[in-house]
Order: sequence, then C-alpha cells, then structure tokens
Amino acid sequence: MATTPIADARVHDHMFLGASHDENARRTLLVVVLTALMMVGEIIAGYITGSMALLADGFHMATHAGALGVAAIAYGYAKRNAHNAAYSFGTGKVGDLGGFASAMALGLVSLGIGVEAVSRLFNPTNVAFLEATVVAAVGLGVNIASAFLLSGGHHHGHGHGHHHGHGHGHGDDHHHNHGPMAQSGDNNLRSAYVHVLADALTSVLAIAALLAGRYLGWVWMDPVMGIVGAIVIARWSWSLMRDTAAVLLDRSDDHVAEEVRELVEAPGDARIVDLHVWRLGPDAHAAIVSVAGPAGLTGAAIRERLAPVHELRHVTIECN
Repeated sequence: MATTPIADARVHDHMFLGASHDENARRTLLVVVLTALMMVGEIIAGYITGSMALLADGFHMATHAGALGVAAIAYGYAKRNAHNAAYSFGTGKVGDLGGFASAMALGLVSLGIGVEAVSRLFNPTNVAFLEATVVAAVGLGVNIASAFLLSGGHHHGHGHGHHHGHGHGHGDDHHHNHGPMAQSGDNNLRSAYVHVLADALTSVLAIAALLAGRYLGWVWMDPVMGIVGAIVIARWSWSLMRDTAAVLLDRSDDHVAEEVRELVEAPGDARIVDLHVWRLGPDAHAAIVSVAGPAGLTGAAIRERLAPVHELRHVTIECN
C-alpha cells in the first residue's frame, strides 16, 4: 500500500472562503444597518402614536436584525481566522453555522407569528389600520432594497490554484453560483436573504389584510394572513436548516462523489474502495480517495484524472 506524501517544503493553506466573501459581508452589513434603522423608527413611532401594531412590528423586526447581525459576525469571524491553524480545514463552514443559527431564529419567529395570529383569530383586537398600513408599506420598501443588495444578480467565483504532489489537489475553480438561494452557494448570505424575504412576505400579507379590514370590514383577514405567513416562513426555515445541517455534519456530496468515481474508474485499471467527499466552504469540496489498482498506479495519475472536478480543492489519495 502506498499513499501520496501529505506534506512537502511548499506552503499549503486551508482558506476555503467563498470567492465573493468580502462582497457578501459588505452587503449583509448594509442590510443590518437598514433593518436596525427601520426597527428603531417603528418602535419610536409606536410610542408616539400609541399604536400597538407599530410596536409589535418593531420588536418583530428586532429579531430579524439580530439574525442578520449573526450573519455579519460570521463573515467577520471566518475572515479573521481564515489562516488560524486551530481550524484543520479552515473556516469555510462558519457561514453555514451562522445560517443554521439564523434558520432556528426564523423558525421561532414563524412560531411566534402563528401563535399570535391564532390568538387574534379567536380574540379580535382593535387595529390602527391607517398607521399600520403606512408602516407596512415603508417596511416593504426597505425589504425590497435589502433583497436587491443581497441578491446582486449573477456572480461568478473564480479561484485559481495549482496541483501539488502532497496529496492536496488544486485546480482552476470555475464555480457558478446563481444567487444566494442556490443550494451550493453561500448559506450565510442565503440565511440573510431568507430573513429579508420573510419580512417582505409579512409586509405584503399585512398590507392586503389591513386594506381588506379597513375598506371591506374583513377584520379576520389580519390573523388569517398571519397564519399563512407563519406557514411559509416555517417552510423556508426548515429548508435552510436542513441544508446547513448537511454541510455541518459533513454529509457526502453525491454529485461530486459520482463524478470522482466515474473519472477514476473509467480507464478500467482502478477501483475505488473507499470514498469521502464533503464541503469545506461555498466554493470548495474535499475528498479522500482510496484506490485499488496495479502496482504502477500512482497518486499523481489519479490526481490527474480528477483535474476536471473543479469543486475539489483538497484531495488526499491512497493507492493500494
């Protein structure tokens, strides 16, 4: 049994942050500021006008500001510790940890909205329709601006590296990420985006319910729309929690693993006996490949076969 050397004289880092890490961090911080300003404005307006609706929405906005703050902190921490040797595979997963925490917060928000909506359905309260509609409209505008900041349209990350003979494969990384909602992209940015979408959804539903209540007398629309919004937000929360948990638990990436298996075994002289493929960061995957083959088969040859797998940034090869 022979394994490719795992170290040599050349320096090898483990920085697996996304290509758009700094840009995404700046966008998230701007959204935190916008959300915090809106939150303070709603709370002050609520006290001045005596509107419970404004106060409630202001404190609800505070939960989203806190979750967005977690996303911003995650970006900063990952960047500061990117070269910290204490993290064996770098800090590329810090964003996924932040996304998981945000998903849990979003789930609690949906639960709170649902409980309050059901309570108001059976125990209707007086609603300041005019004030609440104006604030909901302003909040929707802030959410649209925030979503625009976080989406950024199409962006393409390009990382460039070189193949070394120490068991770590580096190739030109041409990763295409179509917006923060892409499952293979930045889950920290995605979590911030989902929080903004959740706020926008509640604003749209609130405006519809408030207008129906004011002009049609359908007071019941307010809690019903609250229940609808809670269900949709809960689904978003679960989806984000599921995807981030998969990354944190090093779940195998079946798509990349299948590509690795095909490329290694295609010539017919090698068979993979053990394979582990997992994600290290938004643009990076790692793989441990154990291959059985003839005596002349080398790790360098296997690594050459894996060159087309652009997602791989850290590869360890064992030849039996």
